[in-house]
Amino acid sequence: MPIIRANSGIVTQINVFTVPEGRQQALIDHLAESARFASGTPGWLSASLHRSQDGTRVVNYAQTESLDAARSVIGRLRDAGLLDHKNLGEANPGLYDVAFVLER
Repeated sequence: MPIIRANSGIVTQINVFTVPEGRQQALIDHLAESARFASGTPGWLSASLHRSQDGTRVVNYAQTESLDAARSVIGRLRDAGLLDHKNLGEANPGLYDVAFVLER
């Protein structure tokens, strides 16, 4: 389960993909496979995939315990060839820290 809490030390990778028409589900399937593979990496915490209602974007929200763990996950995915998104979408990744949360 994602942990969204300021000052937790958790690193969140948010990757927004622009998806060619008709490829949204194929990208989600590929990213789900990648998440299952990455979940065995020490420090991995969670992955959540979001689809835009208009079919043009997919957002991958993944969390690790630390920056070192995030680098390890990315390295494992790269080594396994899972960062090749097979022309399923154009990635715009970034690593983030939660800065503010307001809840009901």
